[in-house]
This record gives sequence, C-alpha cells and structure tokens, in this order.
Amino acid sequence: MLKITGYPDRYSAAPGETVAFKISLEEGAAFEARLVEVVHGDCNPEGPGLKVRHVPSNADGRHPGRPQRIDAGSHMVVDAMPALAAGAFTVFAMVWPTLPQRPDQTLLAQWDPAARRGLIVAVTDGGRLALTVGDGSGAVQTVTVDAPMLVRQWYAFAIAFDPATRRVRLDQRPLQPYAQVQHHGRFEGVLDLAPAPVGTPLLLAGCPEADGSVGGHFDGKIDGPMILAGVHAPERHDALLRPRPPAELAEAIIARWDFSREIGTTTAVDIGPSRRHGRLEHLPTRAMKGWNWTGEEHDWRRKPEHYGAIHFHHDDVYDAGWETSVSLTVPEGLKSGAYALHVRCGESDETATREDYLAFFVRPPRERGTARPKVAFLAPTASYIAYANHGEHITARGAELQMNRLLPFGHADLYLYEHPELGGSLYDCHADGSGVAYSSRLRPVLNFSARYHSWLGGHGSALYQYNADTHLFDWLDHQGVDYDVITDEDLHQEGYELIRDYRVILTGTHPEYHSTPMWDAMKAWIDRGGRLMYMGGNGWYWRIAFHDTLPGVIELRRAEDGIRTWIAEPGEYFQGFNGEYGGLWRRIGRAPNVICGVGFIAQGFDVSSFYRRAPDADNPRAAFIFEGVPDEIIGDFGLIGGGAAGIELDCITTALGSPPNMLRLASSDEHSPMMMLVNEEFGVVPPNLGGDVNARVKADMAFGETPSGGALFCTSSIAWCGSLSHNGYENNVSKITVNVLRRFLDPTPFAVG
Repeated sequence: MLKITGYPDRYSAAPGETVAFKISLEEGAAFEARLVEVVHGDCNPEGPGLKVRHVPSNADGRHPGRPQRIDAGSHMVVDAMPALAAGAFTVFAMVWPTLPQRPDQTLLAQWDPAARRGLIVAVTDGGRLALTVGDGSGAVQTVTVDAPMLVRQWYAFAIAFDPATRRVRLDQRPLQPYAQVQHHGRFEGVLDLAPAPVGTPLLLAGCPEADGSVGGHFDGKIDGPMILAGVHAPERHDALLRPRPPAELAEAIIARWDFSREIGTTTAVDIGPSRRHGRLEHLPTRAMKGWNWTGEEHDWRRKPEHYGAIHFHHDDVYDAGWETSVSLTVPEGLKSGAYALHVRCGESDETATREDYLAFFVRPPRERGTARPKVAFLAPTASYIAYANHGEHITARGAELQMNRLLPFGHADLYLYEHPELGGSLYDCHADGSGVAYSSRLRPVLNFSARYHSWLGGHGSALYQYNADTHLFDWLDHQGVDYDVITDEDLHQEGYELIRDYRVILTGTHPEYHSTPMWDAMKAWIDRGGRLMYMGGNGWYWRIAFHDTLPGVIELRRAEDGIRTWIAEPGEYFQGFNGEYGGLWRRIGRAPNVICGVGFIAQGFDVSSFYRRAPDADNPRAAFIFEGVPDEIIGDFGLIGGGAAGIELDCITTALGSPPNMLRLASSDEHSPMMMLVNEEFGVVPPNLGGDVNARVKADMAFGETPSGGALFCTSSIAWCGSLSHNGYENNVSKITVNVLRRFLDPTPFAVG
C-alpha cells in the first residue's frame, strides 16, 4: 500500500514561480523531499531503467507531515439562510434518484450536528422520502413516506411542516405513473417533538457532520428546489411552476433556485426576492436534462428552462483541499523540462511503497526576449487529467479479456481501490452508473508519476500516458536535443502566441484530448509553416472544455460515436462549461487527419507489431527520412508490447482530411486478433474486426509537406517511442526519428510545388 502520496497545485510553472505540494502521510510524522528532473520513468530492466537527476532547490530537506483526507461529494451551500424551523414552511422540488438503495441521502438540511438540532429532508429506507428533526436535547425523530421511489424516475416532492403544531405532511408524487407499481409515497401526522431553529447554512445534497465534513450526500438529479413560508398543499407546487404563479404564493417564497441560470458557473441562482444564491462544491454535473425536458431541443443554451437539473454524486471531487506541505520555488535559469518532487518517508518493501514522484513541468520563462530552443514538446496534460486515476481494471468487468492478460495490482492500484474518494477518470463511472464528465488535477493522481505501470500499457513495460512519454524525454536527452516543454493548459490559455516561434513541436505518445482553443492554435501554427512530429497514436480525438474560472479541471461529454466506456444521455451532449457540442472532433467536421495527417483506426492492448516499408519510402521527398535506414522491417522490437506499432494506431484517410500529398512511408503488419477496428469506422459490424483478418488495421508512418513550407511526420502508434532506446538507441526507429528532427530543425522551407 502507498504510505505517502500527494499532488502539486499546478502542472506547469516557469522559473521563479512557486509550486505548492500537498502531501499525505499514512505513517510517520515527517518526509524527505528533493527536486528531480525526470529523464526516464520506466523501471523495466530491459530498457535504460529509471533515470532521475537531483536538482538542488529550496524544497530539499525534511518536512513535517500528517495524514490528509478528501471530503468528497458534491453539494450546494447557502450561507445566508434564515432558520426555517422558526416558523411554518414548505419545501418543493423535483428529484431523480440514481442510487435510492443507499441510506440517508440528504436532499436538504439545516442542521447542527454537534447539538443534533434542526431538520434534514432525505431519501432513506430503500428510497423513501423522509424528514428528520432534532430539538437539541439529543432527541431526534424521523418519519418516512409509505412507498419507495424507483431509480431514475422523476418525482415531485413536497414537505410542509408547522413547528407550532408539529404537524407535518410529506408527499412523493411520481411524474410518470405505472400500472401495478406503487411509488406515490405519503405521510401525514404530528411529530413527538419540534425542531429547534438553527441559523446554520442550508445545504442541498449533503449534510454537515460533527467533524466539519459534509456527509449524507444524495446521488441523483435535483431540479427547481424552492422554500416557501407557510404550509402549502402539494398541489400548489404545480401553480408555482407556471410562468406567473399566483401572487400569494410568490410572496411566500423564501428561496427559489433556478439551476438553468449561469450553468457554466458554480453559482446556484436564487430567483426569489431575497437572492439567497447557493455555492456548488465539488462540481456536480450541470447542463443536465430536467423533469420537463421534451427532446425538442438538445442544446441547453437554446432552451435552458429544460436544463434546470443538477446531477449530484457522493463521489464527486474537484479540489482535495489539502494543506500545503512544502512549497518549491522553481530555480531561476532552470531549463524547461519534466520534473518531480521526489518525496520519501522510509524504505519501500513488498508490503508498502514509501516514496512518490509528484510530477510537473517547468515551462519556458513567461517574458519573451531570451533566446529559446526551436523545439518544443507539447505535454498532453489534458490527456493526463482525462486518465487521472483510471480505475476500470478495478471496477469494470472484462478488463482482463480486453487486455488479453492477467492484470497485476501494484500498491497504487490497491490504494486507489481503498480510497474511492480520490475520484475517477473520464473513463470511469460514478457509483450510480453515470459517467464521470469532469476530471481535475487538484487531487492525488496516482498514474501521473514516474515508475507507475499502467494496466493499459501492453506486455513488457506496461506504460501508458505520462511514463510512456518519458521514453521520448530519455531519447531527446540521449541525443542532446535542447527543447522547451509547454503543456495543454498553457496552450489553451495562451493560444498561438505561445508556440509561434517554435520551428518543431513534438507530441506525446497519446495526445487524445483537446479544447477548441488548443485545436485552433495548433492549426494556425501548422498553417504558418510549423513542423509537427506526431509521436503517438489516437491524437486530437475527443473535444473537451476547460472551466473559465476553476483551474485544472476539464469536461467531456461522450456524445455520439467513438470508443466510449460510458455514453452520455441523449440531450446531454453539449458541454456545460462553455456550451460547445461535445464528443469526437471527427463528429463536428474536424477529424484528427486535418491536424496531423492521419486519424485513429484500431486499438489493441496485448502485443505490438512492426512496420513494413512501403513504396512511398522510395519517393525522393522522403529520402532524408530513410538516410542510413535500408531496412524493410522497422521496429520489430520495443518496450511496449515488443514492437513499435501497438496499443492504438492511426492511418491516412483522405476522405477525413488527410492531405492528398501525404506519403505512406510504411505500414504496420501482422497484428493480433486483439488489435481491432474502432467502431466509428463502420456502420454495420463487420465479421473481420481483428488485425489478423482486416487489412485496414494498420498504422501508417506518414510524411507530407504543407503549403507554407512546413511539414507533418506521423508515427501513428502509441508504442513507437517505446522502441527508441533499443540496442543502446542504435536502431531504425531511433534513426528515422533523428533524421526527421534534424531536417525539421533546418530552416530551409520544404518544397511546396
């Protein structure tokens, strides 16, 4: 098990800037820290091995530490709220429960947990609406309706209570009745005690606990909650839903939250007269279909009144909120590159890992004017965040069948299993089965660390994402290439101006996730003569959104088509952060082929194969690429699955935007049956999906010039970089890569005619 873990407050920092590291210790009271440059994160003894270099810094030394925990679960907080129990009141709302079997799920609470006084409206007892009151003496009473709610069905609930008489009425009315199904729940009676009024904040979808945390989270959607002064019959709820409710009801409104307002923010707008706006914590999912959605409009911006629901989850997490354990000031003059704070609390053994590498990148100085390298590595941090704490191997059935091997669990995997509050990746589902649409870097990300072995990485090194990219860092270091590192977040925020002066940009092994500003900036750079070395596979695949005001979080809607571990509900394809249509870039007319010349064609996670030289390799335009490489077979070796062509593959497809001048230099061959055609490539399921029987399942090594004198080079395989270090870096994969980089650095324009 992990005995130390943590995270930085940023993934990108320039010299002179500060990175705050949040550390949690499971044992001991102190830890050692040192800044290191990460050269190679792969521990496989068949390769160069783990390589880190110590860089003296102000963070080096021994620091006090303690356990830190995550108070996960989304909810709403209203700070300035009068004590409801001081008089008669009625609560109306629409609810759509997704885990009604979970006990004690709070819908609304104004509760003092230490004194056990106030009131809680909840879903409990297998899905029944309930009211709990406490008088502050220790006495607590709960009443429930007589029928449970069904999962994923809309209900109108009403709770009317008069503390003076202690008379209460609960009503749970289904919007869709069914024959032979009793789920209209009711309760009416007099309580044995009256709640003591409390002036604490009001919470929705969570309840304050005595230790200061929030518990009792609700799983499901809530739409249109409102609180009125006085006792009102359930039927009056319908009148309040009209555009102009009766005056006597409007005047009774204490608060009425309209979740269709300001959807891109964390504010829950109160449209009542007192403007008691709520604050949303841990990013519950917005732009969700409400109880009144009809299907006539799928874009929430065009009919926001149909998107008045928020989906809360007890396992939502945005910011772990840990205290800073040590702050690092990036040394002035430190070269741009991949770094980590190496933290250690003792010797590791078979039972425990007592060290971690908390990764981040040093970007170039923000001020222009100093001479910079002409090469940049675009660190795919959006993809790192998308895959953050990817746990399908723990939660999903059939993972070992998909990988075609047994999946060993390391200490990080066990820790993730024991700590679901760390939050999942964009590939995981919440406990209620809904897809994780938001992923944040402000939490421990166990798979963004040197030495981590991924279950997705194929036979051999079993690396994916960050550590697979360190194969490229190591090769650049061995070749003595001076380069800058910029991250996806940098590119999203600063756009084309950030990359305009670089002659060459190298991608990581799997640059899958891109926002619109990132896409536009890269296209502008290519169109102005940039030379792109696409060093991976399945790039520019999913469209994401960054939040305008919250750092380090991205949104994904897994809309129509693509490899989807979960599927967005119809009507919920538009991103809540910015209103853009989500899903595949290909589905909105911007296939990856338009950016890098190739696009996704197949995936398989068992063994990798090799490339076979194609006729275009003899084209004089490609002579520089194959200088010193006469071989027909390329890359029949490597740390990722044993070959250079594996995991995920791309190919040339002119119908999707691959430029017609792209040369197919080589294509991969002899793939296993587990390397399968991706589903967006067919309408009717073909009988020959696997690479052993489908000729389309191949990676195309490709090259093409651009009209502005630039060029594109595509490896089209995630496994390519895992072959660079073979035979002491003396091999045809390495030779081809260095040939391309050398020519791409030459300022001589490529021929365009």
